Amino acid sequence: MALGALALAGCGQTPQSDLYPAGPVARTELQLIGLGFWIMVGVGVVVFGLLIAVIIRFRAKKGDSELPEQIEGNTRLEFVWTIIPVLLLAVLSVPTIKDTFAVASAPAQPAALQVKVIGHQWWWEFDYPSLGIVTADELHVPAGQPVAISLESVDVIHSFWVPRLAGKTDAIPGRTNSMWLEATQPGDYSGQCAQFCGTSHALMRFRVIADSSSDWNMWVQKMQHPNIQPQSADAQAGFKVFSTAGCSACHTIDGTSFKGTLGPNLTNLGMHESIAAATLDNNTTNLARWLSDPPAVMPDVDMPNLHLTQDQIRQVSAYLEEMK
Repeated sequence: MALGALALAGCGQTPQSDLYPAGPVARTELQLIGLGFWIMVGVGVVVFGLLIAVIIRFRAKKGDSELPEQIEGNTRLEFVWTIIPVLLLAVLSVPTIKDTFAVASAPAQPAALQVKVIGHQWWWEFDYPSLGIVTADELHVPAGQPVAISLESVDVIHSFWVPRLAGKTDAIPGRTNSMWLEATQPGDYSGQCAQFCGTSHALMRFRVIADSSSDWNMWVQKMQHPNIQPQSADAQAGFKVFSTAGCSACHTIDGTSFKGTLGPNLTNLGMHESIAAATLDNNTTNLARWLSDPPAVMPDVDMPNLHLTQDQIRQVSAYLEEMK
């Protein structure tokens, strides 16, 4: 029963299962995993089949009192069980090498979108150099178009992983690594850091949002021309709190005088589906929870508790929510 429960636990479709690929890189990697899996299954069936057959055929019989004939050395058999693994590894190595080169860099075409991804403790920064857009924790990409990613880190080693779109690639301080991915269809694909990087490593998540052509163009336009004018009284008051309470020292909001670089770029934060490294849905309640005590949500995060009053939290939340 325990083994059955363990086996059935792997049958559900999860947001981060590489068994449900949604792009060419992930499909290539799954095919390679499948080839290796079935080779190992075949080896296991043969080895355990022979083992069971030998146990049954040559088990001690009632009345046996002498040791069976002892046989040492069989050159032909030793040659066979040496050459078979070599052949199997050769079969596996050819597609492994071919696929490694195939997924190492984006296809050579001008349509590939260039994105710089920078790992921080504990959030991801996404920089679109050709578009003049910088955002965090939600990587918007056009569906059906290759995305060439350069990976960097400003502190420790991180690992960028979107299981349904591509495998893991490390982000290493002082080094730039590259990878590419493509989402065949519009959708929301979960990702996370796959390299232990500190206290809140497990909370260092992100989302890749593949947009349709029209949605992508709309997102780009809104990000390039952000809404920066607070309308409501609470939002206007929140703008003042943001500029005086210390928020502007760490965060950038395009189109304003806020140019901090220590924390995520908050331009058009109201458009985001999530906050706090994609661990919380973006709504009034969660914004208030985050602003009231960030380290309580994400231990050891750089953002301190600013000890804002409830009125200030409500006002800053209103300001951030209006930016969309």
